[in-house]
Amino acid sequence: MSRIYVCFVWHMHQPCYKDLVSGEYRLPWTRMHALKDYYGMVKVLEDFPGVKQTFNLVPSLMLQVEEYASGQAYDPFLKVALKPAEELTPAEIEFILRYFFQANPTHLIGRYKRYAELNEAWRASDRNLRRAMHVFNPQALRDLQVLSQLAWFEEEVLEKDAEVRGLVDKGRDYSLADQSLMGRKQTEILGMVLPVYREFAEKGQIEISATPFYHPILPLICDSNVAHEANPHVPLPQRFRFPEDARKHLERSAEYMEQKIGSRPKGLWPSEGSVSDEALTIAAEVGYKWAATDNGVLARTLGRHADPYTTYRPYCWRQSGHELKMIFRDHYLSDLVGFVYSRMTAEHAAGDFVQRIRDNCSGILRSGRDALVPVILDGENAWEHYWRNGRPFLRELYQRVQDDPTMEAVTVSEAFAKVEAEPLERIAAGSWISANFDVWIGFEEDNKAWELLLKARTALERVDPASVPEADYKLAWEELMIAEGSDWNWWYGPHHDSDNRTEFDQLYRDHLANMYRLLKLVPPTELSKPILRARATGVHSKPVAELSPVIDGQVTSYFEWMGAGTYSVDGRGGSMHGQRFLIRELFYGSNDEALFLRIDFVGSERVEGMEFRFTLNGKLLRVAMKENAAEILEDEGLKAKAHFKRSLEIAVPWASLSEDRVVKLETSIWQDGLPLDALPQDGALELSAEVAGEY
Repeated sequence: MSRIYVCFVWHMHQPCYKDLVSGEYRLPWTRMHALKDYYGMVKVLEDFPGVKQTFNLVPSLMLQVEEYASGQAYDPFLKVALKPAEELTPAEIEFILRYFFQANPTHLIGRYKRYAELNEAWRASDRNLRRAMHVFNPQALRDLQVLSQLAWFEEEVLEKDAEVRGLVDKGRDYSLADQSLMGRKQTEILGMVLPVYREFAEKGQIEISATPFYHPILPLICDSNVAHEANPHVPLPQRFRFPEDARKHLERSAEYMEQKIGSRPKGLWPSEGSVSDEALTIAAEVGYKWAATDNGVLARTLGRHADPYTTYRPYCWRQSGHELKMIFRDHYLSDLVGFVYSRMTAEHAAGDFVQRIRDNCSGILRSGRDALVPVILDGENAWEHYWRNGRPFLRELYQRVQDDPTMEAVTVSEAFAKVEAEPLERIAAGSWISANFDVWIGFEEDNKAWELLLKARTALERVDPASVPEADYKLAWEELMIAEGSDWNWWYGPHHDSDNRTEFDQLYRDHLANMYRLLKLVPPTELSKPILRARATGVHSKPVAELSPVIDGQVTSYFEWMGAGTYSVDGRGGSMHGQRFLIRELFYGSNDEALFLRIDFVGSERVEGMEFRFTLNGKLLRVAMKENAAEILEDEGLKAKAHFKRSLEIAVPWASLSEDRVVKLETSIWQDGLPLDALPQDGALELSAEVAGEY
């Protein structure tokens, strides 16, 4: 009987945040995700012995976790979190207030009442330190110090560790002893990470694959001009071509994993699923047996659409006497987990996922062939957008897969043993994002970063190793390899945004500057100047005049919405890539009778056939979008009026909303039972009838 083999591959990765010269960790995200994700993602499988998976580990990530677990990491974020609040300097208080609210406002901050109160107080002060100090006395600061860390604790620890449970239940008014306990528990959790991977690998429930050591885009390191193969129109910097560096990243990765896990990894998830024939050749020569990438790359390789019949099978790439088995991720299914299912209940999301697999595989099974379904995605960043860190969803999903007699969750190596591979004579150069390299090269910021990298690499090549101390020369190489990582260019260009883009830019330039200093060279002046251009941000402007628009789905007069409040949507994709944005801007305002909303859409998007869901002070309004019309499906007593033509316009009487004329609004767009976009992306937007002044 034909079967469905599901390959879950969870990719665990954070960049190298450590300044190798100063020894300081410049950002805390490796530690935070090690507290929240790395241990629990494996440990949850203990309850599902029939579910096998593959975990892809980036060696430079595990090296950092190892340093944290041993207590050797110097992390100023942790240091200030553990310092007695009464002894904090004004600069440290400012540091805490700037960084300790960088968390999901709904699922991390909002989970803890006191943390949410403090976040609201910081927002109410307009993030002004002098105003905030009226609220943030030593007790409030200590509560923030403790809760900002607890919010990132692993779900298993929150549920089962009595001491941690006591901290959670206490909720506020934490003592110095509580603060110290929080620090000790962090060390305990960090120390559990590497052992749990070894344990589950030894008993065969997980396979561990790897990524090149510092997460470089291998094809671009081999030859940056390969970007033209994927996109002939992208403007490129001066050619960067160092395949020997790609080999070094691959060899060190295999050696490190063998040392720490006990065996050399068979599998390779090349950073960002980035592949080329040259990169795969080097990987095969180093000894990797299989690699994975996206089915968008498969489509370009085959010259046709990558449907389930082509995606749900293994391949064998062969060239010049080398070979690598290959799987190609189901892009759509993987992105549902990464970006969509967080807005649904665990039961609904898991049921939808399993049913989609069944539907996709039905024709393959009827033909008598087994189906191999590759689901490959980030194993950490998505979960802070889920309720309870995604664990209820994962448990529901794993249970359904384990109970389904037609399905079996297997490791990638097991899948190759069960399903015959199709031959591939070549691979199209590309990544998991649009089957090209545009995220990392081609835009002004990206190309500037590549030019600085090339200058540094060339300078390193010209240095006689005997002219500097051996340790310094080795460390200079390390700094250069870190700078070859993909993470810096992830934040350059227009694709992604983060509160820490400035720090990423500075850290990238510091890695290069450190290389020069270690070699007794003067760093180029350009490294003192930011590569980043001005960043795009979302903007919320309050109304400055009353409105009385005609609800007809279009702007009938220039003056109709003049003076409205606006919320402009930031078009960058946050820390993860793949979010689809449909809403461009929200306009709102009111008169004595009603609240008015207008939504304008991203120009290229069609919204007919989609459903809008508005939650206004807890009441649900559902609106179906039709051609030149909007049908209200449900309004829970709001008595709303809606119309769609070029925009969606809505009027809701104040009498059904709020006596104080303040509304908390959440907006989402749905299609075929799945959420596509939301405004705001997290939490609620507060709207008020109060005008900011005369227009």
